[in-house]
Amino acid sequence: MPPIKLIVIDSAQREDLDDVLELLTLRRLPLDGIEDHLDSALVARRDGVLVGCAAVEIYPRAGLLRSVAVHPSQEKQGLGGQLVRSCLDLGRLHGLRRIFLLTESAVEYFTRFGFIKVDRALVDLPVRESVEFTTARPDDAQAMVLELAGPN
Repeated sequence: MPPIKLIVIDSAQREDLDDVLELLTLRRLPLDGIEDHLDSALVARRDGVLVGCAAVEIYPRAGLLRSVAVHPSQEKQGLGGQLVRSCLDLGRLHGLRRIFLLTESAVEYFTRFGFIKVDRALVDLPVRESVEFTTARPDDAQAMVLELAGPN
């Protein structure tokens, strides 16, 4: 029987940046700003090979979920969901009250985690001023939010 190949999710390291950029390019996701938030990014490895990534940009009281990507060879195995849940846990550890995201094609996917559509004008200002909101994503990308804690 062949050995089971486990996927390990861990904090991204500086030396992961090239592999993260390559995966984001493969999945046609924005690269702008990811290097500045590598300290709050996660990577998934199978046998030491990077097969997934996700990040949460940390701002006062709110975060921005971004760069959720899974290598095509690992699709439909729940890895994306594991990465999203891990980022939400990371946001909670940082005391965030809500997490926002922008998506051009995955509204249904993110609703599975409790995200709801929101008007961009209702996004916390520091998140709205992020690279993802100002230049990396088109103006018609859908903003979504997940409340992690009670109202302010």
